[in-house]
Amino acid sequence: MKNTPFKAQHEALGAKMVDFAGWYMPLQYDGLKIEHERVRTGVGVFDVSHMGEFIIRGADAFSLVQWVTANDVSKLYDGKVQYSCLTRENGGIVDDLLVYRIDSKTYMLVVNASNIQKDWDWIQSQNRWAGVECINISNRTALLAVQGPKAMDALQSLTEMDLHSMEFYTLQKGVFAGVENVLISTTGYTGAGGVEIYFDEEHAQTIWDAVFRAGESLNIGPAGLGARDTLRTEMGFCLYGNDITDETTPLEAGLGWITVLDSDFCGADALRSQKNGGLTRRLVGFEMIERGIPRKDYPIVTKEGEVIGVVTSGTMSPSLDKAIGMGYVNWGYHQKDTTLYIQIRNKQIQAQVVRPPFYKG
Repeated sequence: MKNTPFKAQHEALGAKMVDFAGWYMPLQYDGLKIEHERVRTGVGVFDVSHMGEFIIRGADAFSLVQWVTANDVSKLYDGKVQYSCLTRENGGIVDDLLVYRIDSKTYMLVVNASNIQKDWDWIQSQNRWAGVECINISNRTALLAVQGPKAMDALQSLTEMDLHSMEFYTLQKGVFAGVENVLISTTGYTGAGGVEIYFDEEHAQTIWDAVFRAGESLNIGPAGLGARDTLRTEMGFCLYGNDITDETTPLEAGLGWITVLDSDFCGADALRSQKNGGLTRRLVGFEMIERGIPRKDYPIVTKEGEVIGVVTSGTMSPSLDKAIGMGYVNWGYHQKDTTLYIQIRNKQIQAQVVRPPFYKG
């Protein structure tokens, strides 16, 4: 397994460590519910240094990024961030990612840990522009996600950058905790607000210590993968490998809002054809009406037992105190308030289609 720069810190805090996408990562420290609540109401810190970062720069950087991603990169300006996805010629999702516009000739793409090599290879295979330099900085980049409604208050003393004035999905670059060239973005995977902090891994100890000292009066604490998953599920955020894969398209996954079909990108033709021909399935959110927790790959069925879909994510929501999930269902069963049944250990447990986010805050 690969280690992030914070391995020693996790072990010193007594974290339960697990193998996640080939990385030695903390699942939880104090307990999932405690960490979940910490982020929803206060401030928590996630080590997400396992994520991948690519720099795309040069005269033709825009052209390459516009071609490989489904969203409209022309809408970005310096310091703006965009959620998007990489798509294949058939419309399948290579990965979902964040696109950072550093300047007109420099972009940073942030991809999922499990897909770093796949995404890198895919982008290289699509690069037909001479004026593009691609640099994989994943192995030397550390990343902390400081999330929660008190995140800005906890961190402001560490920088002259005005964190409170930053708009959602923007970035600033400057001095943070005495370290130069730190990139801070108002992004995250929790729906609780906060920032993500990118820096060279040689400064890992300095920034970790500074963040926890600065937030001590606000009861800052660590959070692991378990809370990260319950937080993102409450928001209806897709997880690659579960809710989106190479075999699903952004239209099926409800990501039409990041899929600009009147632009020219890899897979656009296939996606336009799919939209014109009509979808056959759709990713939906659902809440359990009866007692039972949905898990990945559980069948979704009708009252008569006909299989009409499959669960892709499911959990007991700590904020809502009810079981929630997401899954693909046949077209026609995707409408809000539709009654579904989840097959759990030979029992059909009633659920109802709802529109994410499940947690409205």
